[in-house]
Amino acid sequence: MMVLGSASQASAATSYPTAPGYQVNVRSGPGTNYAIVRVLQPGSQVRINCQTTGTTVTGPYGTSNIWDNIASGQYVSDAYVHTGSDGYVAPRC
Repeated sequence: MMVLGSASQASAATSYPTAPGYQVNVRSGPGTNYAIVRVLQPGSQVRINCQTTGTTVTGPYGTSNIWDNIASGQYVSDAYVHTGSDGYVAPRC
């Protein structure tokens, strides 16, 4: 049982909160020129699979050209995700 608890905690560590008070656009690619595929509600948690460079965006967590892949064909600007870092926190896509 301890092993299962540890696995759950490890999974939780890879989820990050989006900026409170902001609806965050999820796009089909790493940039503002890609279509919006859905919108995350304020306070959503996202799991970052990998990160890549794209359009530079200014948001509540600064200005960044890093985009977080949260699912197949779904990207959010890292400027709206509280990762605790200005750099990469996941493998590059």
